Amino acid sequence: MTIRTKLFSSVAGTLVVGLMSGVGMAQEVTVVLPEQPANLEPCRSIRADIGRVINMNITETLTDINVETGEVEPHLATEWEQVDDLTWRFALREDVTFQDGAPLNAEAVVNSINRLMNPALTCDSRSKFGDVTLTPSAVDEYTVEIVSDIAIPIMPTLMGTVQIVSPNMPFDAEVNEPVGTGPYVLAEADNEHILLTRNEDYWGEAPAVTEATFVWRSESAIRAAMVQTGEADLTPAIAVQDATNPETDFAYLNSETTRMRLDMQMPPLDDVRVREALNIAIDWEGMGEALFGPDVLRANQMVPPGNCGFNDAIQPWQFDPERARQLIEEARADGVPVDTELTIIARNGFFPNAAESVEAMQAMWADLGLNITVQQLEAADWVRYLDKPFPEGRNPTIFQQQHDNSTGDAGFTVPVMYTSEGQYSTVENEELDALILDAMTSSGQERCDLFAQAFAMVHDEIIADVPMYHMIGYVRVGERIEYQPDLKTNSEVRLSEISFAQ
Repeated sequence: MTIRTKLFSSVAGTLVVGLMSGVGMAQEVTVVLPEQPANLEPCRSIRADIGRVINMNITETLTDINVETGEVEPHLATEWEQVDDLTWRFALREDVTFQDGAPLNAEAVVNSINRLMNPALTCDSRSKFGDVTLTPSAVDEYTVEIVSDIAIPIMPTLMGTVQIVSPNMPFDAEVNEPVGTGPYVLAEADNEHILLTRNEDYWGEAPAVTEATFVWRSESAIRAAMVQTGEADLTPAIAVQDATNPETDFAYLNSETTRMRLDMQMPPLDDVRVREALNIAIDWEGMGEALFGPDVLRANQMVPPGNCGFNDAIQPWQFDPERARQLIEEARADGVPVDTELTIIARNGFFPNAAESVEAMQAMWADLGLNITVQQLEAADWVRYLDKPFPEGRNPTIFQQQHDNSTGDAGFTVPVMYTSEGQYSTVENEELDALILDAMTSSGQERCDLFAQAFAMVHDEIIADVPMYHMIGYVRVGERIEYQPDLKTNSEVRLSEISFAQ
């Protein structure tokens, strides 16, 4: 049975993963990750390296997205209503406490939202809101009102990205000791491992796993071997070439999309001909098949098919090295400094075969006569190039990025990546800004159509990046625990969804 067949035949069943302890004994699991988390800051947990550890384990959100239906479901909030175009109210669960004993109430939620929006913190999760200003307030002990400066029709969905943290956590400083309401408590964290233990005072159903140890190894083959030998129970990401055992290795639909962001404000990347040449100099079919498997989907926009805003009319750039060379020479003749050193900023262990894909693109771009170097960075250094302000004194950069949109709406992608003030954006285009603002404040089919127009403008006219692939994930799991991966597996590993085989 092929990996692809196994994926679809197992959806109705369960996957077998991990270790089983004796009756009455502690039930522990070990999860091996591709990289060490840069930190454990909840407001940065949309990043996979952090989110896999803390999301819905230590910290939780007001709402949750059902990955099968796309519906927004209650979690720490039990219900919500839109009061007017700019105002939403959320009713909170009662009798919930944080792991440090503080009560979950409206004031705590207000503090968490204000902390997220605090400019003193570099919060990746804030990027989901674009340039929106939020003003939360406590209506009563268990009712929160959130007012925005522009209409946000998808506020309940957005609240599924905001990790609610204890009011006792520092407000102006990032932390490595998160405190939330989740089913697990941080017990230990160092450069070798992270240990979570079950929160015996958790408000919800007690999970089966009593302790979880997270470790990290950058090599896919090593992660796969650790699970095979029983040293670990689960790895959420292995390369396609290591997914060789249909009994333990499973493909799953992945909401991640990869791209190379171009430093559009710096020559020669400020020339649209150079940006087009970078796109058409890549043998996309050959690289995709070799490094990401036959199921990988070529990307032409930064949300996967099915998202509100996905534009199926956009045609991806095709491999045309002769035209790429012609464009570079045209730019050179017009005085564009195409011999300037361009630096690819890549991240160690980012995703399976990430380093190999960078090496392949570097070689193909070098064939155009471009001067391309690569910096492979750990997550903590890579992130300096992710957010504004970008490092001073840098070379023009081609930035390796993977973006997760499992929420079904392009509003979680377009503003942060392509508006003039977007946290990850190198684009400055007033027409595009206006179009995105219209999309953000619209709803229904109009919203989807406007985002689709924005994607077309980004791809066909501006050429703001080098879209790569919509990713298929591969996991390796052990033999004694039941676990089923889903769209969110790449960005979070919910320990409460692991049970032990009988």
